[in-house]
Amino acid sequence: MTLLLGICVAVIFAVSVYLMLSRELKSVAMGVFLFSHAAHLGILAMSGQPVLPGGVVKGAPVLGTSPNGIHVDPLPQALILTSIVISFAIMAFLLTLLVTTFRTTRTLNVDRLSEEDRPESMSHSVSREVTA
Repeated sequence: MTLLLGICVAVIFAVSVYLMLSRELKSVAMGVFLFSHAAHLGILAMSGQPVLPGGVVKGAPVLGTSPNGIHVDPLPQALILTSIVISFAIMAFLLTLLVTTFRTTRTLNVDRLSEEDRPESMSHSVSREVTA
């Protein structure tokens, strides 16, 4: 089971890197989203199995009712929960940035965006008004 989970994490990481190297910004955003999901799954895979070989079940540390005294480590689950909240905020910001970029330039292609006219900085426009 651990091997299967490791293979899934590796495939998701590979797909996310492939998407992040794309020319479309929406593919780059999807790659970032997949990368965060792969990181969550990787942390969960490293935390260990809740059932040991031989059918020994680990107990919840909060309840303290494990018959054999073996408990599940809650730290990886807490880290994943915190990471999910942070990645949700990053996803919301990135999607807002994509929508704003598309409304301004009408394209999400990286090559076309590099050819777009850049807006003048505020300092240049203020200095032109003062001298005129």
